Parts: sequence; structure tokens; C-alpha cells
Amino acid sequence: MRATQSRQKSYADRRRGPLEFNEGDHVFLRVTPMAGVGKAIKARKLSPKFLGPYDILRRIGPVTYEITLPPQLANLHNVFHVSQLRKYIPDPTHVLEVDDIQVEEDHTIKAGPIRVLEVQTKNLRGKEICTVKVLWKFA
Repeated sequence: MRATQSRQKSYADRRRGPLEFNEGDHVFLRVTPMAGVGKAIKARKLSPKFLGPYDILRRIGPVTYEITLPPQLANLHNVFHVSQLRKYIPDPTHVLEVDDIQVEEDHTIKAGPIRVLEVQTKNLRGKEICTVKVLWKFA
């Protein structure tokens, strides 16, 4: 059993390389349900997976980094494991600003519809089902 596990580990390690960042690099921060930002967004399926980009201040240990966080995320600790970070490749479509999400004191957000984008009617097993595509605003 151990021989098989070590063989599989060696195969997996060939594809994976250790992530290392330098001071001043830009990284995305993974949004997890445990963090305050992740708890604030109810629809986890539609929520953003990463926030940022943020600057790396310094390397603390072999796999931990201290990053700069905006004042809106002051309730989070600014030291993260390398698994919670993703290297930032400059592309303006990847940027999601924290200002877009207004987090209340009780870690909730206010959402409301802006407009209806599309309405469709489908027949499913003899019944007419109306589907509506809505553009939402998170204020």
C-alpha cells in the first residue's frame, strides 16, 4: 500500500511545482466560506472565486506570505498560505474590486434586480415554464 501511495505521489509531483512569489508580486486571494468575505455572499455557486490583485509585502515562511489588504477586508488576517493565493497575470477582465461588494456588519450583503435581460417560455412535459434572466446589483 505504501509503495503504491509513494509511486502515485511521485507521479503527481511531476506535474506540480512549488508556488513561490517575490516581494512586490501581484496575487489573487481565494475567497473561502471560512473567511468573512465568503460568508457575506449567500449564492456561493455564483460568487467570485478570487479577489484582487493584491501586492505581496514579504515572505514569512516557506509557504506563507503577507499581503496588502484594503480597508474593507480589515477583519481578515493578512498572512495567507500559498494554496490560498494565485499568481496574477495582468488582464483587466480578471479584476474584481472589493468596492463592488458592500459587506454589512453582520456579514451580509444587499442584492436587488436591476433589469430583466431575457424572458423565455419552454414546454416541459406538457407544461409551460417561464424562465427569466435578471441582471442583479449587489449594493
